[in-house]
Amino acid sequence: MEIGYFLSSEEYTPAQLIEQARLAEEAGFDGLWISDHFHPWNDEQGQSAFVWSMIGAVSQVCELPVTTAVTCPTVRIHPAVIAQAAATSAVLLNGRFRLGIGSGEALNEHIFGDAWPTVDVRLEMLEEAVEIIRRLWTEDGFVSHHGKHYTVDTARIYTRPDSPLPIYMSGFGPQATDLAARIADGYITTTPDKDLLQRFRTNGGGDKLTQAGFKVSYAPTEDEGIEQAHRIWGNAGLPGELSQVLPSPRHFEQASQLVTKEQTAESVTCGAKAADHLKAFEPYVEAGFDEIYVANMGPHSVDMMNLYRTEVLPELRKSAGH
Repeated sequence: MEIGYFLSSEEYTPAQLIEQARLAEEAGFDGLWISDHFHPWNDEQGQSAFVWSMIGAVSQVCELPVTTAVTCPTVRIHPAVIAQAAATSAVLLNGRFRLGIGSGEALNEHIFGDAWPTVDVRLEMLEEAVEIIRRLWTEDGFVSHHGKHYTVDTARIYTRPDSPLPIYMSGFGPQATDLAARIADGYITTTPDKDLLQRFRTNGGGDKLTQAGFKVSYAPTEDEGIEQAHRIWGNAGLPGELSQVLPSPRHFEQASQLVTKEQTAESVTCGAKAADHLKAFEPYVEAGFDEIYVANMGPHSVDMMNLYRTEVLPELRKSAGH
């Protein structure tokens, strides 16, 4: 089991993300997730740096593996461009890059006025996108593709790693999980759902690598942690498919009014007690994920890193027999 740090592009400035990446390596984390958004979930978060610029910058300050969590290569950016961006990232990171993909959210993908497809169509588009990306990474010479959703005309990626990089796919429901098992090299999720994890492994995932991630709210006191988690990330408590269909930060702000502070307190680990942070990992460890990533909410990331360096990560590795 490996433990990574999740860089939240929606909440922190580019300079803060770069510093967090450097500190994460110093603290002993094994890898990095980084989110890929055009918009933050709400205005309180207030940031949304271009992920491909950030990966280039991160590659210059630390040597941890990086996974996008996750990129949507279907609507906002053509899969051929994603293939080039990911290939360059892999070269910059000396092969330590994994392309994490998903079917996306209207929040990020509607910006050109395209209709937001149904989930069946989004997954169909994603499968075709993966085919294009892999061809551009592996085929010598120029690639042309004339499919149902995309056209590629005599395209070739010249800067690419020696070996094709892995593609991991997110799955938050049965359809996406089954597709991930069939076409991806690994599985990504943000819930410790044993049934979906087993479904992935049974339906073709086998021993492919699995990743999961969650957020904590480090603060000097539990009450402060609850307040900042509810204020900055109240959207995390929204149920069902809302996160995939709401089109703008203001819609998430409106919907997040349905999430109470008490609900946030029940669902998010808040405060500075190492025991509480260790307990947050238990459902993911028990489910059997290979890699677990943790993000921090709020302004106390340096103190959070120190806690994890001195108390949380050593105990997790001791429990795992490392």
